[in-house]
Amino acid sequence: MSDEKSTLCDETHFRDFYLKQLQSATNFAYYKCGDDEAALDLVQDAFTKIWENCSKIDFSKVKTYLFASITNLFLNNIKHQKVVLKYAKDAPNLDTTNQSPEYQFEEEEFKQKLTKAIASLSEAQREVFLLNRIDGKKYREIAELLDISQKTVEKRMSGALQILKAQIENI
Repeated sequence: MSDEKSTLCDETHFRDFYLKQLQSATNFAYYKCGDDEAALDLVQDAFTKIWENCSKIDFSKVKTYLFASITNLFLNNIKHQKVVLKYAKDAPNLDTTNQSPEYQFEEEEFKQKLTKAIASLSEAQREVFLLNRIDGKKYREIAELLDISQKTVEKRMSGALQILKAQIENI
């Protein structure tokens, strides 16, 4: 590969990158939102963003850019959902599922706690935590991917776990 930046803008190279990263990106997005369709939307938007900015992205960092984009898109969706939830509280609606309201409330409350706890992590902690716990990457792999030391990965993960344990019982 002569010029790495231009290869990402080449459709063949972009398609290869897409096919290679699609499954892990989808898994990562699914963990973030817990919904198949929403995860696919996040992944599609992230890949679109990469394609649109292909000439500006360092090819050696494109995988990190992909996961960071998914995280940022997810957090933007959370902000939007907060507005929707506030509106829903003000406007009563009918229960269209067969689940009890108590169960739905508890499930939504836990999802919000978990989302809030993960969102409260620093970007560095969140990235390491999700790459390890969701994508199944070993600390060594994360260190290589993020171009940091394995000790730094361990410190970030330790900090993330302390924060999450403090915010959510029995994590």
